[in-house]
Amino acid sequence: MASTDPPNPNRALTNTCFSDLKPPLSEPILEALTRSGFEFCTPVQAATIPLLCGFKDVAVDAATGSGKTLAFVVPLVEILRRSSTPPKPHQVMGIIISPTRELSSQIYHVAQPFISTLLNVKAVLLVGGAKVQADMSKIEEEGANLLIGTPGRLNDIMERVDTLDFRNLEILILDEADRLLDMGFQKQINSIISRLPKLRRTGLFSATQTEAVEELSKAGLRNPVRVEVRAETKSLNESSSSQQLASSRTPSGLHIEYLQCEAEKKPSQLVDLLIGNKSKKIIIYFMTCACVEYWGVVLPRLAALKGFSLIHLHGKMKQTAREKALASFTSLSSSILLCTDVAARGLDIPGVDCIIQYDPPQDPNVFIHRVGRTARLGREGAAIVFLLPKEEEYVEFLRIRRVPLEERKCSENAPDIIPHIRSAAKKDRDVMEKGLRAFVSYIRAYKEHHCSYIFRWKELEIGKLGMGFGLLRLPSVPEVKHHSLSTQGFTPVEDIKLEEIKFKDKSREKQRKKNLQAKKAMQQQEPKPRKPKAAANAAASATRKQTAKQRRGVQSLEDDDEMAREYRLLKKLKKGAIDESEFAKLTGTEDLL
Repeated sequence: MASTDPPNPNRALTNTCFSDLKPPLSEPILEALTRSGFEFCTPVQAATIPLLCGFKDVAVDAATGSGKTLAFVVPLVEILRRSSTPPKPHQVMGIIISPTRELSSQIYHVAQPFISTLLNVKAVLLVGGAKVQADMSKIEEEGANLLIGTPGRLNDIMERVDTLDFRNLEILILDEADRLLDMGFQKQINSIISRLPKLRRTGLFSATQTEAVEELSKAGLRNPVRVEVRAETKSLNESSSSQQLASSRTPSGLHIEYLQCEAEKKPSQLVDLLIGNKSKKIIIYFMTCACVEYWGVVLPRLAALKGFSLIHLHGKMKQTAREKALASFTSLSSSILLCTDVAARGLDIPGVDCIIQYDPPQDPNVFIHRVGRTARLGREGAAIVFLLPKEEEYVEFLRIRRVPLEERKCSENAPDIIPHIRSAAKKDRDVMEKGLRAFVSYIRAYKEHHCSYIFRWKELEIGKLGMGFGLLRLPSVPEVKHHSLSTQGFTPVEDIKLEEIKFKDKSREKQRKKNLQAKKAMQQQEPKPRKPKAAANAAASATRKQTAKQRRGVQSLEDDDEMAREYRLLKKLKKGAIDESEFAKLTGTEDLL
């Protein structure tokens, strides 16, 4: 029976009510949807829910912010409801896999009102950050019928817990499938799928269909129905009277601009934007964790931003700190979140008004996911990306990929905040050191840009970049020494000894002085080295006695040892056994103050 409700005014929704769907949803599900404020379906929900409920496999390609989470949570719960007998405590009936802890946690909480309508069904959230033994004990004691989590932890649990029974699994969901593969989870996903029965329903959800996603679709889905939902946007090149609707990969209510300025002007333009949008909820994306840490320390110290709520979030923070930061930002009506791409995808943070990409992402696919944190479900939103003058080709590159941008002029009234940043660095060693680390991490991340023909790191003007970071002096890093990057535009601060700058934190300063004294004592105890001239003559004499072939052999061995050592340190860095500053120190690339 057709609904008699008036057409829904929200353009992101269809006129189809959840109660209109065929096969019909059960009454408890409809009641849970009503209590959560959902009446009309989005296009992806209207297309996907009937297919999954009708026992079809689906491969869904939909723009970010289109309501994909409900599109698989509702049919999953509906399928579990149809089970003839209640599942046993360790009988797994459904699995949802997503790439990040934050997204898994969000899905778990979105699903709770619907899972609660099922009797004797236990849902378990499995993500990193907590001890795996605690998850194992919880499952052993309480059971688990629906597993929601990240590939690494899910695979680990499936390998360790023998009591879990997957023989009657009804449905598998792979959310943000493209990112699951981008993040290198192919092996874990294959391992998980290999343990599951082939007679099951599978849903693969993604905002971008890559070749890798296609391969995964072939491996995990049986004759899937492809669902593709795109937003419609007005062409920027048409007059208002003859505007054409064109396919876009971004939400229809989203207005995207680019702001082109020199590196040393970026901080001032950023602060000007924040001042002009004080009452709004804003996310600012940076390239590296070190950059987030640095600006998270610097921006709150600026008088121009006094009274602003600034929260930072990145992947190197502890899980509890990440959850606290995200919860705090979500709860506030106006706030600023400084983050890396850890918060670029899937997260549904209500009321985000504006996205600022202070640094364009290394992967151009992430651009769409970043801006998709605003203008969700038909709401209006704005996004601005900062570009250096030599990065202008990126605008045309995005337009070709159906991401239209308009130019935004630089503000001529933006306050010059570089002197204030430098002043903060002079007064607190923490600011100075974080600035150096951020600067170095930015250069190294810039070298890894996927669009290297646009983001040409050898053309980076690090003099202007150093000014933009508010550095007191440029560090002597290999990228500067060996590649002669331009240092023009940088004015070092004179009459200051960097080693004498103290930490504002008294306990850190006390520890620094203690370390300096210990280092000095060790230097005094070391035996006196041979006179430089004599040592040089002896080395030269030894070298002359070797043949050219012998000299090359010795050099080759030394190079191999050095490479092996750096490789071991790199593995430690990736595992988190050492941090970036320790890595730089051990490889001899640390900032020379």
